[in-house]
Amino acid sequence: MDLKNGSVVTEFILLGFSGQREFHIFFFVTFLLIYSATVWGNILIMVTVKFSSTLHSPMYFLLGNLSFLDMCLSTVTTPKMITDLLSEHKTISVWGCMTQMFFMHLFGGAEMTLLIAMAFDRYVAICKPLHYRTIMSHRLLSGFMILSWTIGFVHTMSQMVLTVNLPFCGPNVIDNIFCDLPLVIQLACMDTYTMEFFVIADSGLLSLICFILLLVSYTVILITVQQRSSGGLNKALSTLSAHIIVVTLFFGPCIFIYAWPFNSFAGNKVLAVFYTIITPLLNPVIYTLRNQKMQGAMRKLWFQRVISTQKF
Repeated sequence: MDLKNGSVVTEFILLGFSGQREFHIFFFVTFLLIYSATVWGNILIMVTVKFSSTLHSPMYFLLGNLSFLDMCLSTVTTPKMITDLLSEHKTISVWGCMTQMFFMHLFGGAEMTLLIAMAFDRYVAICKPLHYRTIMSHRLLSGFMILSWTIGFVHTMSQMVLTVNLPFCGPNVIDNIFCDLPLVIQLACMDTYTMEFFVIADSGLLSLICFILLLVSYTVILITVQQRSSGGLNKALSTLSAHIIVVTLFFGPCIFIYAWPFNSFAGNKVLAVFYTIITPLLNPVIYTLRNQKMQGAMRKLWFQRVISTQKF
């Protein structure tokens, strides 16, 4: 590492999970299966959305992009965490740590924006169904994607530009399963008071505000539907329930970790596992098991695949 900033630390030690080796082997097998299911589940959704002739609506376009972000977010941390479960020395280089944090906040910031775009899509579909195709045009969807990645990039760069210049002189132990920005900042051998509150404002407050805005938007949708037709409320609830679950699962752990990140508590590792491993798996499960149209498209593609294979 470049020592111009006064750093003498070249790697960090990740404490990971405590307990006996038998527990580590159990976690290794469990998390490996979950990660494999996450990758293949999200790939299946992306392929189905891409090649199915019945899923060319804006909602499924956004869903395919959500699956891509979920898969990337899980891949940033999970493979390293899984291999560390069987390693005696759980270390990561300083620049490897910085890279991990950069991509975590890149994909996380992009997903926040995408979830807001999905909420807007549901608002238009439910409250303005006759103008849905006109409003949710290809141009608007492209704009959502550009905005999503732009916000993710600005979000991560605003924090990483300051973090990479911090001097690390020791200790170099991170009490987590991966490099987490608040815990890394605490290891800097300088006053990081201003940096700590910047992270709270950038990550914690941003997560909280986005979460509140999404809940308000879903409430507005339900009130609008109820005023127009009491019978349509159940249908709206059925449509929005999956989105509300996804939003809560994604933002909940982020708010707890980043809204007051410098008072760590015992549940940090559990929350970290939840939003990097569990949530990316639950998203495809929620959107496939609750969506008959998606299931039908998957079956149709599977039959087409089988028939084409038999011909050869």
